[in-house]
Amino acid sequence: MTRIAILGCGYVGCELARQLGDAGHHVVGVRRSESGLAAVEAAGADPVRADVTDGDSLASVPDVEWIVFAASAGGRDADAARETYVEGLRTAIDHFADRDSAPDRFVYTSSTGVYGDHDGEWVDEETAIDPGDERTEILAEAERLARERPPAGVDGTVARFAGLYGPDRYRLQRYLDGPVTAGVLNMVHRDDAAGAVRFLLERDRGRGAIVNVVDDEPVEKWGFADWLAEQAGVEFPPKQTVEERLADVDSTSTRRRIRATKRVSNERLREYGYEFAFPTYRAGYRAAIDRFRTDETDP
Repeated sequence: MTRIAILGCGYVGCELARQLGDAGHHVVGVRRSESGLAAVEAAGADPVRADVTDGDSLASVPDVEWIVFAASAGGRDADAARETYVEGLRTAIDHFADRDSAPDRFVYTSSTGVYGDHDGEWVDEETAIDPGDERTEILAEAERLARERPPAGVDGTVARFAGLYGPDRYRLQRYLDGPVTAGVLNMVHRDDAAGAVRFLLERDRGRGAIVNVVDDEPVEKWGFADWLAEQAGVEFPPKQTVEERLADVDSTSTRRRIRATKRVSNERLREYGYEFAFPTYRAGYRAAIDRFRTDETDP
């Protein structure tokens, strides 16, 4: 039995806690708010209230062999992001590495958003990143911290998540209603985001590495939306070009994000041996589509 602490045990973290607990590990789920601890307990983990930006509060987390940093910023602004992803990450690494019983692994969950725009071409872990705004620049800085700051004997890993979807985050109606802006979607189901991190830890893969956590098939947004509509038995949603969408956007960072396209490869994760529960959106969205059709046909 291995002891694991999940710092920021939220959407993916709770699923990871469930999977690790089912595999016989002892999991501690850390949240900074009292209200979030019930979800941690429901996932089968020991709930601990602490804040990654406060080293003193982290003293309440017991010694563990593995740390997963999955904390999210309290707000979407750059200051909140830096406080959590950079200052919080640095505080957590320093706190746990300084213990007499330091962890062996430290996994930081990042985002494929750090790649920026690659004109729809394929990217992998060797591709140079091009953060498009201050927030993704902060994520890139946190990635460097996760790999370089842990001292000898504590191996850092960066798991770059693609767009997360799954229970409570299918956003099916939004795609069916439209308008859908042109572009490319790189996605991963919540269960596979958690499953990949569990795999990297249990199979001792990815030490010191960056690993893209994304499913097998990037998809054009228009085609994806039409497939959802077809499966749901409704009309295809309205579409809009990138230029049409940009006509209503003033923010430079938002405009760059809307323009950014790439296709993210999961070849490294596949080569490690990970098997996806939901290899593509076709499998991942089946539960949401079935529920939608059931709701539509119920009297």
